[in-house]
Amino acid sequence: MQSSTAAVGDELAGEFHKIFSPQGRLHVVRAPGRVNLIGEHTDYNDGFVFPIAIEPEVRLICRMRDDAAIAVASSAFPGQKVEFSIQAKIERGQPAWSNYFRGVAAGLIAAGIPLVGMDALLVNTLPVGGGLSSSAAIEVAAALALLTLAGHDIDPMRLALICQKAENDFAGVPCGIMDPTIVTTAQAGHALLLDCRSLQRRWIPLNSSELRVVIVNSMVKHSLDQGEYGKRRSECMAGVSYFQKENPAVKALRDVSSRQIREASGKLDATVWRRCRHVVSENARTTEMAAALEKQLYERAGELMLQSHHSLRDDYQVSIPELDFLVEQAMTVKGVYGARLTGGGFGGCIIALTQVRAAPPLIEHLQNVYAQRFGLQPTAFVTAAAAATSLLQ
Repeated sequence: MQSSTAAVGDELAGEFHKIFSPQGRLHVVRAPGRVNLIGEHTDYNDGFVFPIAIEPEVRLICRMRDDAAIAVASSAFPGQKVEFSIQAKIERGQPAWSNYFRGVAAGLIAAGIPLVGMDALLVNTLPVGGGLSSSAAIEVAAALALLTLAGHDIDPMRLALICQKAENDFAGVPCGIMDPTIVTTAQAGHALLLDCRSLQRRWIPLNSSELRVVIVNSMVKHSLDQGEYGKRRSECMAGVSYFQKENPAVKALRDVSSRQIREASGKLDATVWRRCRHVVSENARTTEMAAALEKQLYERAGELMLQSHHSLRDDYQVSIPELDFLVEQAMTVKGVYGARLTGGGFGGCIIALTQVRAAPPLIEHLQNVYAQRFGLQPTAFVTAAAAATSLLQ
């Protein structure tokens, strides 16, 4: 039988044993990041999103303890080790990254799952603040580790809801259901068209012989807990309140038509109107892009991505000059179908859909022109659609 250390990898096991003692069987959980092909800021409006899981991931090395403590360290923050008890009320604390673990543990306990103590080391290859959902990956990895050690299993969508609540209550980010859903349910080689109201899922294959997904990090870190995300949600709710006066059946912007948006021009607060127009039009683009990819209409899919970026820039106002520049420059490269910012905005990454042969010259071009323009060297990679979170050992 393969030893625990060999299964984990000597380097990771050695790092774990420097922080914790060398006793006990080690387990390894991997959790992918995600990128959203289209459908931004629609999830908390009961709309549609279209993400894939990506190959960059987080890994969590863990083992069971014989007491009721959870002790966690992160390779990204050397010297920081957090410990809390699962027998006492779990509350938010410092450092901030520990709240992902606190929130998930509290959620699992509230769901009636008897947890056991755990030592865990987080190793993250996802850029924090890059808009690739490092937070959901950490939360889902933590949840699967705790469930594994406790000998329990739960439905992936139930797990996604627990992780969403952890992000809302403990990390302080009022995120929607998209990120934990794709991290818990992803299928390799497929994008997920998710109805964020019914949670109905439809898998759309991505033709790897014809398409590449390229992700370029602007190296401008975003932080969604600084108020802008919550402000956008409040503006959307103000729009819902307006449309409810006309039709009490409206529960979210999902229920508002493009005709209603046009008719509200000049009547609804101008800023709120632009926010609503983005969400309603983005929902339509998202379902159309899924259909376009299914029919291999790649040019149309690319047009929809560009429309999405312009709407996020002008109506939702979550883009920044660095992201706009990357999108504009991406579209000068032959074989690029479309590009847009991905994630919450205010920094992070763009995504481009390209022909196979276009991916390397696109990356080379963007790295050159971006460094000249902004003095930053963007990181970039090509990814396939990856599988959901899993236990490696």
